[in-house]
Amino acid sequence: MNLERFTQERGDAWNDLDALLDDAGRRPERLGAAQVRRLGELYRAAAADLALARTRWPGDPVTLRLEQRVGRARHLVYDAPTRRDSLRTFVTRDYWRAVRALKLQLAIAAVLLFGPCALSGVWADRDPGAAAGVAPGAYQSVTHRRPHGADLHLSGDERTGISGKIFTNNIRVTLLAFAGGIAAGVGTALLLIANGVLLGVVGGLAVGSGNGRVFFELVTAHGVLELSCIVVAGAAGLWMGWALVEPGRLRRTTALGRRAREAIKVVLGTAPWLVAAGLIEGFLTPAGLGLSAVLAIGIGAAGAYWALVLALGRGATAEPGPSSAGMP
Repeated sequence: MNLERFTQERGDAWNDLDALLDDAGRRPERLGAAQVRRLGELYRAAAADLALARTRWPGDPVTLRLEQRVGRARHLVYDAPTRRDSLRTFVTRDYWRAVRALKLQLAIAAVLLFGPCALSGVWADRDPGAAAGVAPGAYQSVTHRRPHGADLHLSGDERTGISGKIFTNNIRVTLLAFAGGIAAGVGTALLLIANGVLLGVVGGLAVGSGNGRVFFELVTAHGVLELSCIVVAGAAGLWMGWALVEPGRLRRTTALGRRAREAIKVVLGTAPWLVAAGLIEGFLTPAGLGLSAVLAIGIGAAGAYWALVLALGRGATAEPGPSSAGMP
C-alpha cells in the first residue's frame, strides 16, 4: 500500500474523527452516548493508522497531521477531571454525602460525647468539691462570679493569637478523635467520653457557682459548631475502626487502609469549619455580646452546617466511599 491509497482509504474516518472533536470541543460530555462510543472507535482506528504511518512514512506531512489528530482525540477519550473540578465536587457534594452516610456513627459519637457531658454536669452541680478536682486548673475560673455579658477587653493582636491557638487545638482534637479509630474505635470512644466529661464538669461547676449564664455566653457562639465537628470526626474514627472488627472479605490491615483513606476525607472536609469556630471564639466570644446574640450565632453556624449536610448530602450511600469491609 502506498501513501496515496492509504490516505484515500482512511481519509473519511479521519474526517469523521475531526468532526466529532470539533463538536465536543474540550468537553466530551457534549456528545451523546452513541457519539462517544463512535469517538472511541475512531480514535483506536486512527491510533493504529498512526502506528503504520510512522513505520512506513515517518516525517511525511500526512503522518504529522495524523499525530496531531490522534493527540487531540486522546485528550478527550482519556479525559479525567482536573484537580480543580475534583476539589469543587468534593466541597459541593462528596464531603456532605460522606457525612450524611455516617448516620449510625454520628448517633453513636453524639451519645458518647453528650451522654457523659450531661451526667458529669449533674454530678458537678451536686458535688462541686469533688468535681473541682477533675477540672483542670485553667478552667477553675468558671467558679468566679463575673457580670453577665462582660467584655474580656482583649486587643486585636490578643484576639488573633487566641483565635490561632483555639482553632489549632480544635483541629488537633478532631484529628485525635479520628486517629483513635485505628484501635478498633476504642481510642475514639475514650476521647469522646473524656471531652464530654470535661465539658460537663466545667459547665456544672459554672452553673453551681451562679455563673451559668456567663458560661453559656462564653461557649455557645463557637461551641455548638465546634462540638458538631468533633462528633463528625469521631464518627469517621468509629467508621474506620469498624474495619478491624468486621473487615469483610479483606484482610484487616487492607480493610483498615482502604477505610482510612475514605475517612480522612471527612476529617479534611471538616477542618475549615473548625477554623470558622476558632475565628468565632477568638473574635466574637470575648466581645461580651450577651446570651441572645451568642445563641443566635452558635445555633446559626451549626444550623448552617447541618442544613448543608441534609441538602448537599442527598444521594448518600450506605457508607461514604468504596470499600469491601463490613459495616454495622
